[in-house]
Amino acid sequence: MPQVALPSADEPLHSTAMSLAVAQLELGPIGTNTYIVRASANAPEAVVVDPSGEASTILEALEAMGAQCAAIFVTHGHFDHIVSLADLAELSSAPVYAPGGERILLEEPDTFTPPGLTIRAANADVWLGGGETIEAAGMTFAVIAVPGHSPAHIAYFAEGELFSGDVLFAGSVGRTDFPGSDWATLESSIASLLDAYPPSTAVHPGHGPETTLGTELRTNPFLTGLREGRTTG
Repeated sequence: MPQVALPSADEPLHSTAMSLAVAQLELGPIGTNTYIVRASANAPEAVVVDPSGEASTILEALEAMGAQCAAIFVTHGHFDHIVSLADLAELSSAPVYAPGGERILLEEPDTFTPPGLTIRAANADVWLGGGETIEAAGMTFAVIAVPGHSPAHIAYFAEGELFSGDVLFAGSVGRTDFPGSDWATLESSIASLLDAYPPSTAVHPGHGPETTLGTELRTNPFLTGLREGRTTG
């Protein structure tokens, strides 16, 4: 199983290493971004972030890349981000990493699933809270607590690439009208990302196109209150 460790106080917040190979698949009932992340374009292993849609679609994409799923990361427990979680974990035997504070949403997905949709209950091999470091598929990921859109939402960062789930989008931010969501908490979480990582950081959101922290700080209408005193890049 990939290794998890708490970071030391001396570890840098970001890396200047070469960018990862990131493939985006728009899947599931509301077009959720599932990511296949590899250390390089020829790497034989990959991490899958937020498996939506059908597990077979993800596995076919992995096969076309010549890669196997080495780990599955979940940013939060909302239904559209875990549609194929149970199936992919079962078929790939890859360990699942997910926010511990949203365990009930994985184990009892009907809690947050609209009528007419059925999602299999899932579990995680490692429950996360933020502050951990995960070694998986030849990559090192920092786990960041970013609540607000959901109570225990987390993001994953590696080598200049941030997988933000539904915290930050191109030109928008995550909704805060759900149970357990809160605007002030979400704004604080986004501020923590802006403070921790450089403007050039690529943001891979749960919906929509890729962006950067600098672009969002400069142009996102929801971040007006966070611009003062920060470099937009």
